[in-house]
Amino acid sequence: MGTYQPDSLAGVTNSDNEDDDVSPIEEVRLTVTNTDDPTLPVWTFRMWFLGLFSCCLLSFLNQFFSYRTEPLVITQITVQVATLPIGHFLATILPTTKFRLPGFGSRLFSLNPGPFNMKEHVLISIFANAGSAFGNGSAYAVGIVTIIKAFYRRNISFLAGWLLIITTQVLGYGWAGLLRKYVVEPAHMWWPGTLVQVSLFRALHEKDDQRMSRAKFFLIALICSFCWYLVPGYLFSTLTSISWICWAFSKSVTAQQIGSGMRGLGLGAITLDWSAVASFLFSPLICPFFAIVNVFAGYMLIIYMVIPTAYWGFDLYGASKFPIFSSHLFTSQGQKYDISAIVNDKFELDIGKYEEQGRIHISMFFALTYGFGFATIASTLTHVALFYGREIYERFRASYKGKEDIHTRLMRKYKDIPSWWFNALLLVTLAVSLILCIFLNNQVQMPWWGLLFASAIAFIFTLPISIITATTNQTPGLNIITEYVMGIILPGRPIANVCFKVYGYMSMSQAVSFLSDFKLGHYMKIPPRSMFLVQFLGTIISGTINISVAWWLLNSIENICQDDLLPPDSPWTCPGDRVFFDASVIWGLVGPKRIFGTLGNYSSMNWFFLGGAIGPVIVWLLHKVFPTQSWIPLINLPVLLGATGAMPPATPLNYNAWVIVGTIFNFFIFRYRKQWWQRYNYILSAALDAGVAFMAVLLYFSLGMENKGVTWWGTNGEHCELATCPTAKGIAVDGCPAR
Repeated sequence: MGTYQPDSLAGVTNSDNEDDDVSPIEEVRLTVTNTDDPTLPVWTFRMWFLGLFSCCLLSFLNQFFSYRTEPLVITQITVQVATLPIGHFLATILPTTKFRLPGFGSRLFSLNPGPFNMKEHVLISIFANAGSAFGNGSAYAVGIVTIIKAFYRRNISFLAGWLLIITTQVLGYGWAGLLRKYVVEPAHMWWPGTLVQVSLFRALHEKDDQRMSRAKFFLIALICSFCWYLVPGYLFSTLTSISWICWAFSKSVTAQQIGSGMRGLGLGAITLDWSAVASFLFSPLICPFFAIVNVFAGYMLIIYMVIPTAYWGFDLYGASKFPIFSSHLFTSQGQKYDISAIVNDKFELDIGKYEEQGRIHISMFFALTYGFGFATIASTLTHVALFYGREIYERFRASYKGKEDIHTRLMRKYKDIPSWWFNALLLVTLAVSLILCIFLNNQVQMPWWGLLFASAIAFIFTLPISIITATTNQTPGLNIITEYVMGIILPGRPIANVCFKVYGYMSMSQAVSFLSDFKLGHYMKIPPRSMFLVQFLGTIISGTINISVAWWLLNSIENICQDDLLPPDSPWTCPGDRVFFDASVIWGLVGPKRIFGTLGNYSSMNWFFLGGAIGPVIVWLLHKVFPTQSWIPLINLPVLLGATGAMPPATPLNYNAWVIVGTIFNFFIFRYRKQWWQRYNYILSAALDAGVAFMAVLLYFSLGMENKGVTWWGTNGEHCELATCPTAKGIAVDGCPAR
C-alpha cells in the first residue's frame, strides 16, 4: 500500500491558526486536508488505463444486472477499493523510461512517473462513477428502449436509442457549467455526501503495515463472495428468498401474501444472496445507521401498518380483487390488462378499445406507492424550507459575501474551465436533441416544444435542488412531477411522456451529480479541466456501452422481461423496467386524468400532496412548542414517507435484508469493533459486490447462454405461488384456488 502523509506534502502548507485557512464548515475542517501538491502527475498511463477499464467494466456490469430480478449496482466505491492495489502494482512493474511524443515538443513522458498517487485515484473513481451513471447503475434513458422493444413489442432504431441516451446524459453538463460558480466554489456549499469519498480516499492512502492489509482482505473476501454466489445464483436459487411461512402454509393464500418476500409483505423472509441484500437500496455497509433507522421506521409504518389495514381492513379500491403486492396493471375482474390491445398503429391510445376493456386498475399497494410518492415530494419542499430554509439562505448569501476559503484559493493554481466549453456543449446537445425530436419523431413521439419545456423545467430546478443537496444531502426528484405534467398536456402518447420525463428529470439529476463530483475534485485539488474531460468521456463511453449491452440482451434472450412467460427461476424479469413501463401506461398512454383524475379510480391519491406538505409544518410547530424535546426534529418526514420509494420494483425481502445487515455492521460492529469497521467495512462491501458481479457474468456466459440449468425444488423460485392470488369471492385467476 502507498502512504498518505498530508503534513509532509509539498506546495501550500497548513495554517490552522489563521482564519483565512480554515473552512467555515466544521465537517469539512475535520475531513479535508488544507494542503496540496500541484506537482503530482494526474494524466498518467495508469489513470487512463484503469479509468477507461473501470468505466467500461462498470457500464457493462450495471446494464447487464439491470435486467435481473435482483439488480446489483456496482458503484464507484468498489472501483476505489479494487484499483488501489492495481495502481500500486503498475507503479512497481511499469518502466520508468522517459520519452518524447511527436507534436509535444521537448516535453518528456513516462509510463511510470512515480508512486501511484491519490489524485490519479480520484480521477479513476470519477471515470468509474460515470460508468455507473453517477450511482444509478445504468443510463436512465435505456429504459425507453427496453419498454419499446420488450413490453410494447415495437421497434426503435439503435441510432435513435443512442442519441436519446447520450443527449439526456450530457444535457445536464450544460446546466452544471452555468451554475458551477454558485454551488461548487463557495465554502458554504459543502456537499456532505462528498466527504464520505474524501474520508475513504484518505483512509486508503494512509500507511498500511498491518499483517492483514486491506488489499489482502479485499482479495480473500472477493474470492469467498465469488465462490458462494454459485450457490444462490445457480445451484440453489431458493436461497435468494427464504420465505419459510409459504413453505409451512402451502395451501393458504393469506399466509403466502404475508410471508412471501418477493410478492407479499415478506414477514420473516430472509436471504443468503448478497445481490438481494444490495439490490435497489445499494450496499447497507456504506449507509449510516441513522438513515437505516429512518428507512426502517417508514418501512414498518407503510408495510406492516398501512398496507394490512388498507387491504384486509377497508378493502381499499377493491384491493382484494388484486394481488397484495404487484406492479402489474389489471382489469376490474383481477385479470392482467392487455396493454397491446389499447395501442393503435400510431403508437397512441385507442379510445374505443380502452373503453371496451374498461378502466385500468392497480394493486392497492401500487396506488399507495404513488400516493406516498406525492407526499414525499410535497413534504421535502416544506421540510427543507422550514428546517433548512434559513441555513440555505444564509449560506447562499455567505457564498456571495464570504471570503474564499483555503480550498478555493488552492484551486486557483489550476487553469479553470472556459465558460464557452459548457455553453458549446449545451448548444450542441440541444441541437442534436431537437434533430432527434423533429426528424425521428415517429420513434420518440416528443414534439420539439416538449424538449424545450423539459429543458426549461430542468434548468429552473437545478439551482435550488443543487443548493438543497449541497447543504442538506437531500435531493428531491422530478420524475413524478414531469410525467404528471406531460400526461396532462399530451395524453395518449407513452413514449413522448417518458422522453419528457427523462429530459426534464434526468438532465437535472445529471447536473447535480456532475456538480457533486466537481466538489469532490475541489476538495481533492484535481485540475478542473482534467475533471471535465474525464466526466465527459466517461459519460459518452458508458452510454454507448449501456445501449450496446441492452440491445444485445433484448435481442438474444427469449421473452426477456415477460415474467409470466419466463421459467420460474429465470433471473431476466426486469423489475425496474416493469415499473417504468407501467408508468408510461399510467402517465403517458392512458394519462393521469383517466387514472388519478375525474375519469379514474384513484383521484383521492392527490390528497397525499396536501398531507405531505402539512406534515413537516406540524413537526416544526411541535419543535417550537417543545424545544427541549430533542427527538422531535429527528422526525424526517421526507425520509419516512419516501422509505418505500424503491418499492416496486424493490420488495420487502430487499428491505428486510438491507436493514438487518446494515444494523449488524453500522451499529453493532461500528460500536463494539470500531477499529475493524474503520479498516475493513468499505473494503468488505466492495469485495462482496465485485465477487457477485464476476460470478454472475461467468455463469451467464458459461451456462446461461446455452440454457444449461439445474432443475429441482431448490431452483423453482421461493415457492409462494399463491401470494399473487386475489382474495375476493368470484374473482377467478389461473393457478389460484376458487373462492
